[in-house]
Amino acid sequence: MVSIVRAVAGVDGIPNGFPILLDARMSIVEPAFSYLLELSTIPGRSHATETLRTYSEHLHDWFDTLEQSELDWRLANEGTIAAYRNRMLSAPSPHTRRPYARSTVNDRVRTVCRFYSWAHRRRLIDALPFDYIDVSLRSARRQGMLAHLDHRPPVVMANVLTISEAERLPRPLRVDQLQCLFQHLDPPYGLIAEWALATGMRRKELCGLQLYQVPEVAHLDVDQAPLVSIPLTITKGDRPRSVYPPLRLIDRTHWYVGEERAALVKRLRRAQPGYRVPAALFLNSKGKPVSRARLSAAFGTAFGAAGLIGSGHWLRHTFAMTMLVRLQKQATTAPDLNPLKIVQVLLGHASIQSTAIYLRCVELHADTLAESLAYLYGELVPHDRP
Repeated sequence: MVSIVRAVAGVDGIPNGFPILLDARMSIVEPAFSYLLELSTIPGRSHATETLRTYSEHLHDWFDTLEQSELDWRLANEGTIAAYRNRMLSAPSPHTRRPYARSTVNDRVRTVCRFYSWAHRRRLIDALPFDYIDVSLRSARRQGMLAHLDHRPPVVMANVLTISEAERLPRPLRVDQLQCLFQHLDPPYGLIAEWALATGMRRKELCGLQLYQVPEVAHLDVDQAPLVSIPLTITKGDRPRSVYPPLRLIDRTHWYVGEERAALVKRLRRAQPGYRVPAALFLNSKGKPVSRARLSAAFGTAFGAAGLIGSGHWLRHTFAMTMLVRLQKQATTAPDLNPLKIVQVLLGHASIQSTAIYLRCVELHADTLAESLAYLYGELVPHDRP
């Protein structure tokens, strides 16, 4: 069985935490190692730690599949990759127990194909085990005010192994859905969800918040400073970014730090004299920083208990659309305001094309967003809570 280990600091030429794939004999899977190492040392998008982690997990699954089937990676062909794809389409994920999303299947197939393209360029294999076809994008494109944002060529090379994906536009959560969801989130996950809803922060950004980043706001007035700027130290792609949580959410966070978090730390210090308090803002029941996996699991459980289909990322979607509506209203009296560009910056999108999709969503969910806007900035932290 193939496994992943992380490199420790101090190894020359290998970044700290670099993912290393090991086969059943605990030998390094050399082609995967070389490919990932090259990705980690060249400039560009692939240099991002999150991208490297994703690629390593995809390759882990691929090489584990090959090992269990006793296949040499160099002998894989189009049929081998197609069988791997079809297995994901027919069986649920062993980790989530849910069917794979078609986008997830395509992401994994594309990673495998990128790896083989690299191996072909490096002459590790004689030929690519897959093919491409020309696909025209002209008929599928929407024309209109966003056409100038689409810089894709009229014809692209499509991998024959990928499957079609129906476009799924993000949708905002209704107020009743948000209220039901929060009822099923225990501390500190309810507070984390409030941060996600009020700022649009990603999982890694939420889990990366440090205690020192929570500002003192006792001297501020909610009418004069309803939002507070907080620079983030951990972001996707390490791009500098600030978020602007409501003042009342900061007050709620101070209450969590002084009451719930402090009580947890006190209890753990009594039980474990050597316990050291992490610098992370949000701690789990064992006094350790909340991990992304645990946060996803908590959100997944809460969504299921609330009878909702979705994930914690829907809170980010709701923030984006609500903020866009709010800025569009302000733009009616401030023509120089660019709502889409501001939302792009707030979300930390590298490309405005990623943000532009929310314009279409706003048109579809105008009524829902009107209620969400009042909830997000009026009742995010209900008055009857500490």
